[in-house]
Amino acid sequence: MNEINEIVVISGKGGTGKTTLTASIIPYLDDVIIADCDVDAPDLNILFELEITKSEDFIGTQKAVIDYEKCIKCGKCYRSCNFGAITKEIEVNIPKCEGCGVCEFVCPVNAIEMKDAVVGKLFVSNSNYGQIVHARLKPGEETSGRLVAEVRKRAKKIGEENNIKNMIVDGSPGVACNVISSITGAKKVIIVVESTFSGLHDLKRVYELTQKFRLSIIVVINKYDLSEELTQEIEKYCKENKIEVGLKIPFNKNMVKAIVNKKIPSLEEKEFFEQIRFDRFIDKIRV
Repeated sequence: MNEINEIVVISGKGGTGKTTLTASIIPYLDDVIIADCDVDAPDLNILFELEITKSEDFIGTQKAVIDYEKCIKCGKCYRSCNFGAITKEIEVNIPKCEGCGVCEFVCPVNAIEMKDAVVGKLFVSNSNYGQIVHARLKPGEETSGRLVAEVRKRAKKIGEENNIKNMIVDGSPGVACNVISSITGAKKVIIVVESTFSGLHDLKRVYELTQKFRLSIIVVINKYDLSEELTQEIEKYCKENKIEVGLKIPFNKNMVKAIVNKKIPSLEEKEFFEQIRFDRFIDKIRV
């Protein structure tokens, strides 16, 4: 069995065109399994007509549950909770509960028990371009890293069982634990950046993060013509750090229209993608 070619698309922050690029790549990879690891704000499913074939609850942590028939309202759990998850009235604020179990430990009458909690949903779906594993975290939950890891694990298993060559991952934006879960062990990482001051700053942060894992990096500069000066600054930084700039995409309002109309940009604007030599970029990342 050949090792799957896992390509992860990330960015320093949301709104840089990460998912637009991911969606545009997918039709070019004719042998692919897809993972949407942006579990806080998944939107690949909006662009692809999906048929859900599997849906299950995701147990990401444990939460405190109080038995009020035993509780004597002594307040030890309230005073011991460092996360403010138990109120003075001895009620559990579920989203704040980190599942540490301190309240259960200090309770003198065994009125508190830690129980498994559903923090999100995980799905497997069919699309016109292959199976996709995706998920949604409940609003306010803080266990996105675990859910991201599970999405990647499920997608990779499906890919390996079906001897699929390529796996494309729409990663999470930023540099938090969910991003680390997205990129750990990946074959190739694409960092999407815009030609702005904050874009350059974010590129430096996310690149430094990837280098802790010694990953192969390709940078894509989106809307590069909005500031030729800052694009040159980004290219200079990449050259100094021996990072390949694999693609430069000029601003195109029709790409925005395609997304608004729930269409895949690389299919709706074929001539544009031919002009920017998207095919050459694909050759760099696929096997």
